[in-house]
Amino acid sequence: MDNLLTTVSTTQVKHSSPVTLVEESSPNSTEEKQKVDLNTPEDIYRILKEKPDLAALNLALKYLSQESRKRDGFSLVTPGPIAAQVVDTLVTTTIPDFWPFSEARSTSKALATCLQNANGLGALISRLRVLIIDVRQKKLLEGARDPSKHIEGILEVFEQVLRGNETSSQIWKDVDSHAQNPIQKKLMWKEYVAQVGSGRILSLVAEAEDTLKESTSTRKPSWLANGSDYATWLGLNVAKLMKDNVGSQKSSSAVAEICSKALGIGYIDDFIGPMVASIVNEGSARFLEEFLPCLKAHEQRKYLNSVISCITKHYMRSTVESTEDVPIRSSVAISGAAYLLHCLIRKNELLKDHVVTSLVQSSIPALDESLPARRSVLAAIAQDEDKLQTVLEKCIRVFGDSFYVKHTPVLQQEVLARTLAIVCGYVQRSQPMFLTMMAKSSYHTAGMSNRVGATSPRARFLGMAVGVVISKIVDKPELQLNFELEGDEATEAKWYEALTKVDDELGKIEDLKTGLVSKVKRHTDGKKATPRTTNRKPTETTSSQTEITGPRIVELVDESSDEDDDLMPYDKPDSDPEDDTDDPTEINRNKPSAPVYIRDLIAGLQDQEDYDRHQLAVSTAASLIRRKANFGTEVTDHIEQLASILTGLNDNFDMPNFAEQRQQALIAVLLAKPGPMAQWFARSFFSGDYSISQRIAMLSTLGLGARELAGLKDSSTSDLIPPPASFPSKQLPPHLHKIYSSKTDPSPVSRITSSLTQHLLSPLAATAADQLTGPSILKVGSSRTFSTRMAVEARRSKPIPNALAQIVADNFFFPLTGRWFIAARSSSSSQGTDLYTTPHLLPPFLQTLALLLHASGPSTLALPQMTREFWDLLLALRSLALADKTILPALLFAFLMLLETNEDKQRLATEHGKELLETLEWVRGVFEGLGAGSEEDDKVRVLAAGVVVRCQEVVEKYQRRLAGRMMDY
Repeated sequence: MDNLLTTVSTTQVKHSSPVTLVEESSPNSTEEKQKVDLNTPEDIYRILKEKPDLAALNLALKYLSQESRKRDGFSLVTPGPIAAQVVDTLVTTTIPDFWPFSEARSTSKALATCLQNANGLGALISRLRVLIIDVRQKKLLEGARDPSKHIEGILEVFEQVLRGNETSSQIWKDVDSHAQNPIQKKLMWKEYVAQVGSGRILSLVAEAEDTLKESTSTRKPSWLANGSDYATWLGLNVAKLMKDNVGSQKSSSAVAEICSKALGIGYIDDFIGPMVASIVNEGSARFLEEFLPCLKAHEQRKYLNSVISCITKHYMRSTVESTEDVPIRSSVAISGAAYLLHCLIRKNELLKDHVVTSLVQSSIPALDESLPARRSVLAAIAQDEDKLQTVLEKCIRVFGDSFYVKHTPVLQQEVLARTLAIVCGYVQRSQPMFLTMMAKSSYHTAGMSNRVGATSPRARFLGMAVGVVISKIVDKPELQLNFELEGDEATEAKWYEALTKVDDELGKIEDLKTGLVSKVKRHTDGKKATPRTTNRKPTETTSSQTEITGPRIVELVDESSDEDDDLMPYDKPDSDPEDDTDDPTEINRNKPSAPVYIRDLIAGLQDQEDYDRHQLAVSTAASLIRRKANFGTEVTDHIEQLASILTGLNDNFDMPNFAEQRQQALIAVLLAKPGPMAQWFARSFFSGDYSISQRIAMLSTLGLGARELAGLKDSSTSDLIPPPASFPSKQLPPHLHKIYSSKTDPSPVSRITSSLTQHLLSPLAATAADQLTGPSILKVGSSRTFSTRMAVEARRSKPIPNALAQIVADNFFFPLTGRWFIAARSSSSSQGTDLYTTPHLLPPFLQTLALLLHASGPSTLALPQMTREFWDLLLALRSLALADKTILPALLFAFLMLLETNEDKQRLATEHGKELLETLEWVRGVFEGLGAGSEEDDKVRVLAAGVVVRCQEVVEKYQRRLAGRMMDY
C-alpha cells in the first residue's frame, strides 16, 4: 500500500519569517510530516482550494489577518484577482465545509474579520442569491447537500460579520489605509454604502428567511430580516462612525454619503433613535452638529424632523393635555430638548428657516401631538430674535386668514393658537414694541374680524381667546378686549393666557434622561404559545401503573346488613372535563380566580405563560373595568397602561372569542374616561407602533364607544351576526373555517354601516318604486294601513340624552381628521407611501368618522365645522376611491351619512354650495360608469343613487340660492 503513493516533486520557497503549515499523515501511514510554507497570497488560495483541515485553515486565516494589519500588506479589502478568488473560495467552499461543525466555531471570528469588507459582503450576497434560486427551483442533485442548510450557514456568517456597532467604522479605516488612490477609495466605500445603506442585505436576508420557512428549518429568524432591528443597527454604526471621525475633513464626505443613503431604507425614527440616545448618554451633540450641514437640504430637514420625533417619543411623557386653569410648569426635559435642538440649528440657517415653517404650517406631526415638544422647539428658536419675530409675524398672518379659518382642521388651528400665545410671551419679554406693532397691524385686525365672523364655534372661540391674550399684553386695562366667556370656554381662555408666561430656558442634554419613557412591553406576533392547563412544576417521576405483589387486603361486605338503609344517598356530582383523564398529573386543582383589582388584571393580561390566567383576564377585563370605572380612582390611575396593553395584545393562545372580548375591554376603557381616552386612541392610531388589525381595533373602539355614549346601544353589533349555517352538515374547525371560508364575518363597524345603509336607503327605494308604479294616492288602500294617533306615538322612539354631543368634536372627530391631514401632508412631502390611505385602513377610518357624525346628531353645536372638515377630506379621496373599489363604498356611505345628518338643508346650500354641486357631479359620474351584474357593483350603485337623490333634493329646493353662490365659481 505504501508503494502506491509516489512523490512527484517538492518545492521549497525561502522567506524571512515563514509561516509553517504542518500536515500530519494518518496513523497508519509511514510518510513523514510534510512542511509547506505560506509566503504569498497564491499559497493561501492554493491551500484553501485544496480543502484543508481545521488546523491549516486557522493558519491561513491567521496569515490573512496579520497581512491586513499592515498598511502595505495583502488585504481582502482591496479588489483584485487574487483577493476575489480567496473570498470566493471562503464563501463557496470553506463556509459549507467547516461552519456546520461546532469545533470550527473558534475560527468564526477570524473568518468574519476576513469577510468584513465590501468584497466579502458582495460574495456573501451573490452566494445567498444563488442558493435562494436553487431552493425555489428545487435543484437538489442526488447525493448533494440541501441548499437550505447552506443558506443557514451564510446567514449565520452574515450576522457574525455585521455584528457590533463598530463595523462601519472599522471598514472605513481599512478602506482608508489600503486604498491605493482617492478614486479607488471612493469606489470601495461607495460599494459598501450601497450594500448596507440601500436595503440590499435587508431584502435579500428577508427573502432567504421566507425560503427557510418552506423547509423544516427550526432556525431563529435573523435580525437582519427585521427592518426595525436592521435600521437600529445601522444607526448605531453611523453614530460610531461620526464620533470616530469628528474633526476629520477627509472623512466628512464618506460619512455624509452613508448618512444620505440610509434614509432610503425607511424606518427613519429607528435609524435616528440610536443617534439621539448616544447624544443624550454622552451629553454632547457635536458629531451630529458637525456632519449635518454636509447633507443635502431635504436630508437635513428629514434628520431634524426625526430628531424631534424621537425626543418626543422617548424622552417626553405622552399624556393627554389638560386645558384647565392650572399653572403651566417648566420641565427639565423640555430644557434639555431645547438645548439639543439649539445645538443643531444655531449655525444652520437652513434648519432655522425649516423650524419657522414647521411651527406655522404643522409639517412635523410630533409638534402637533405634544405641547412640550413645541415648547422645546420654541425655546430653541427664541435664542434668535429675528427668527422669533418671523414666527410671530407668520403666525398672525396665517391665524387670521379667511381661507385658513374656513378649511384648516380644528386640530391644526388649536396648535397654531397655542404657538401664537407662547410666541407672544417670548416677544413681549425681548421686543415689546414689535409685538405692539403687530397687534395694531392690519393682519391682526382683519384676522380677528375673520375669526369672530366664522361659522365654526371653535374657530370663533380660538380667535376670541388669542385676541384677549394679545390685548391684555399690549393694551391698557380700560381698552382691553373682554368677550365675557362662560363655563369651560372661560377656563380654557385663562389657560391660553397662562401660555404667554411660558419661558423655557436652555438646559443640558443630560436633562433628557429625567424624562426617559420606559417602553411598554408589547406582545408581538409570532408563534402561538401552547395552552397550558397547569402551572405546577413537573414531577420527577412519571405516572405508571404497577402490579402489586404479595398479600392483598380484601374488604368483606355483608350484604345482609341493613344498618344504613335510612341514609339518603347524595346525587352524583357534576363531572369535570379535566377529571375524565386517567393521568392525575394532568388534573389542575389550582385554577386561577378571576381578577378583583386592576393591578391583578394587568398582571394577568401580561402573563404569556399561564393560559388559564391569561384567558380569564381577557374574558373578565370588560366587566371589571366597567365595574371599577366609577368606584375610586383605580381605573383612572392605570387607564393609559390598560389601553396600551389591550391594544397591543395578540391572540398567542388561539382563544375563542378573543377579538370580541378585547374589543369590549377597549370600549370599557374608553367609556371610563371618554374625553381624554378618545384623544389617546386617536393619537395612538397615527403615531403608535401597531399593526393594521390593532389600528382597526382602535377605530372600532372609537365608533362603538361613541354610539354607546350617544345612547345608540342597539342591535347593530349583536343581531346582525349571521346564524351558524345548518348546511352543509360538516364544517372545518372554527380556526380553519375562518381562513378557508369565502365570506368572513365583518367587523362591528362594517355591520353597523350595513344596517344604517339599509335604514337610510329603504325610504329612497320605496319612493322610487312609487314613482315607477304610479301615484301614491292610488295605492293607499292596498299597500298601506291607517294608524291611530296612539299607535303612532307608541312606535315613536323616546328621546334619550346624548352625552356624546358635547365632547365628540374636540375629543373624537377633530383629532382623527386633523391628524389624517397631517399624515397625508407629511407622506406626500417625503414621497413615500401613506399607511392611512391604504385599502386596509381607509375604509374603516371613513366608516368610523361617518358613525361619529351620525352618533353626534344634527343638534351638535360643532356640526358645521365637522361637516366642513369631513367634506374636504372626502373630496380629497375621490381619486383613491376610483382606483380601488374597496374604498369607493366607504366613501359613498360617508357622503350619504354627511347629507343625512345635516338636517338643515338651507345651511348646506348656503355654506357648502360648491362642495354640494361637486359631490353631485362626481357621484353621478360614478353611478353612470359602474357596470351592472355583480353583487358588489349593485351595492355600490345603490349607494351612489342614494347620494345623488339626496344631493338633488337640496339642489332642486335651493337652486336659486345655489345659483347666486356659484356666480364666482
